[in-house]
Amino acid sequence: FVQIKCDLGKVYDVAEYIVDHLEETEEVYSVSGAFDLMMKLHLEEDEDIGRYINDRVQTIPGIKDTFTLMAYKAFM
Repeated sequence: FVQIKCDLGKVYDVAEYIVDHLEETEEVYSVSGAFDLMMKLHLEEDEDIGRYINDRVQTIPGIKDTFTLMAYKAFM
């Protein structure tokens, strides 16, 4: 998961860009709290998540900050 903080007035633009351009994205949620969006993505085992976030996510216009969370196991 990647939590995303957006520039004011850019949340919907950022969400639409992610859905349209990042094929690794499974879901994007609008959330309350310190961040504006939460993005669920799936990368191949050998893909460098740090490089992906740096090159593909943090360069999206309207993104101010990101915070990455790694999920280990889903209990459902």
